[in-house]
Amino acid sequence: MSYKNLLVENSNGVTTITINRPSKLNALNKETIEELHDAINNADNSAETKVIILTGSGEKAFVAGADISEFANFSVNEGGKLAAKGQELLFDFIENLSTPTIAAVNGFALGGGLELAMACHFRLASDNAKMGLPEVSLGVIPGYGGTQRLPQLIGKGRAMEMVMTAGMINAEKALNYGLVNYVTTQEDLLPNCQKIAGKIMRNSSVAIGKAITAINANFKDSVNGFETEIENFGACFGTEDFKEGTTAFLEKRQANFPGK
Repeated sequence: MSYKNLLVENSNGVTTITINRPSKLNALNKETIEELHDAINNADNSAETKVIILTGSGEKAFVAGADISEFANFSVNEGGKLAAKGQELLFDFIENLSTPTIAAVNGFALGGGLELAMACHFRLASDNAKMGLPEVSLGVIPGYGGTQRLPQLIGKGRAMEMVMTAGMINAEKALNYGLVNYVTTQEDLLPNCQKIAGKIMRNSSVAIGKAITAINANFKDSVNGFETEIENFGACFGTEDFKEGTTAFLEKRQANFPGK
């Protein structure tokens, strides 16, 4: 399927989705959010996709923020609905995918762009990347999960400083903070993401999906993460992947997981 604002490519089990609005530094608008939901949902439901990589076109920006012109005149009610729908349609949706999703942050990741990267399961950044949540400089706060995911990733104090100052941090500081896993050159960013994807794909996709559920449970209110882990651990014993994995181990051979 073709999209107005996205480029989608599948190769060797990896679906790479590129946000392609270079004239707007890949800023998120309503249409792009809807297209991202559709493309990611299709990839998640495809047997050919084992890992998803999200990135931005060009060398300047992953996503430089939201398209402010779309909501500058919104009312209180409209603003609340904008955040709720965006979180449900894209940001929470990505976080809870069973398919591992990697953000390849190639340049600016600001506002909704950083929130999109944080919704992914983990992040790699190019050495020219700059990240921040500048919303308070516009008289608003992050509305796509930024006030929740940033403290989870880097700690409350650092998150408070980043939000309150509306400042940007560079890739090295993001690495030191634990906001990204690795920093690479622009040229090596996607190859490194693909290398990690290859390591992921050697393992059971069913077990990985259940691990994502268990890890996320630790960050959800009124959810006992240990109980979620126990439930998903037990569920693994009923899968074909578990039978193949344990049999392969005992037979001292490489597992060939069916993904069931």
